[in-house]
Parts: sequence; C-alpha cells; structure tokens
Amino acid sequence: MSEKKIKNIIEAALMVSTQPLSVKRLINLFEEDKTLQPNRDNIKKAIIDLQKDFEGRGVNLIEVASGFRFQADDEYADWVNHLFDERPPRYSRALLETLSIIAYRQPITRSEIEDIRGVGVSGTITKTLLEREWIKVVGHRDVPGRPELLATTKLFLDYFNLKKLSDLPPLEDIKDFDSINPDLFEALEKELGKDNNQTDDGDTISVIDSEETTTTEDVDDDDVAESAKVIPFSN
Repeated sequence: MSEKKIKNIIEAALMVSTQPLSVKRLINLFEEDKTLQPNRDNIKKAIIDLQKDFEGRGVNLIEVASGFRFQADDEYADWVNHLFDERPPRYSRALLETLSIIAYRQPITRSEIEDIRGVGVSGTITKTLLEREWIKVVGHRDVPGRPELLATTKLFLDYFNLKKLSDLPPLEDIKDFDSINPDLFEALEKELGKDNNQTDDGDTISVIDSEETTTTEDVDDDDVAESAKVIPFSN
C-alpha cells in the first residue's frame, strides 16, 4: 500500500470536490482499486498529514459537519473575494436572530421563537432559511394544532465552519456583537436552562427521523428518542 499515493488521491479529490467529503466517501474512492484498499485509519492519517502539509499556507484543510474540505485561510479572504462578481448575501437582523434562536433552542416552534424575540416571525424569514437549507422541519409538537418543530441542518454547520452543535460559541461570548440584541441572548440563556424537548407542562414532541438534522454525535434514533424524551415519528 502506497501511503503517498493514497494521500495524493485524497488531496486531489478534496481539491476538486464542491462539497465536503466524509471519511466514508473517501474510502469509497478506492472501492474498485485492487491494489489500494485503505481503511478508516489510513484515511484519517492521510488527512492529518495533509493538514500538516498545508499549515501556514493560503488554504486550510478543515473538518465540518459533512466531512473535510479545503478552503481559503480567513487571513486572505479579502483578496480571494475579488474573484467573485457577486457579493455575499447580507441578511437582516431579524433573520439572524431567528436563526440564532433555532440553533441554540432547537427543536423549536415558530410561536416559541416569537415569544423569545418578542415580535412576530415573518413567513419570508422562515422561507429563506428553509430555502438555504439551514433549517428544516423535524417534527411536530404534540399539542393542539401540532405546530412544526424547526432545527438546524448539516448545511448550517458547514456554512458556519462548525463540526457539531457544541462548537457554537457560548452565548456570553457573542453578547457584545453589535448585530445581536443582548436582551435576546439573556432570554435565550434563560430558555436554555429548560429541557429542550419538554415544556413546563409536560408537552411531548414527535420527531421526524432525519440524518440531516444536526446532533452533537452520531447515535441511533432510538437512543435519541430515549435521551431526549421524544416520541419517534411514525408514518
């Protein structure tokens, strides 16, 4: 087995891919190769070696929720952005507040978001977040009307260069951002002290099984239902 060749193949694949590549997908690259049959440890070693190779250079090999990808170092973003005609989209404060609440308080209903923000959430905001695939409907709260439950996705984590939800900064670390209302995060801190999946009066939640819903670790659906006190969604 040629470690150098395996590393070069992985480097090439990551360079040309438009999406992050997981270890499983990288292993699949060698599925039909009879001479090179790397296992997970071989792939991980190659990735670590590549990360070392690119230290201090213009691009970094990073891990996000969906896998590994190369991206320009933040230090050089201003120059690299000149390559693109379109400016990155700017999002309203209301949209960013809504997304923040979902990220820290998920799964959550629209009315619960409105209670925390103190104002209504327009359909345009949720539509934009759904179209960006930063959030998705993961179930319905088991109360009259069965309101939809919203949660973030792997694409949300990928976009913000996060590997898992626990990589989100603590609320107190982002209170001083001018674009964020400090009162919002005081409300969030209070809400986060509660059980995320059970209301004060004991309402339960039915959750749709989805691999795109972000979790802090890979666990079986039954384990999620047990630990989160939820009722698995049944078709």
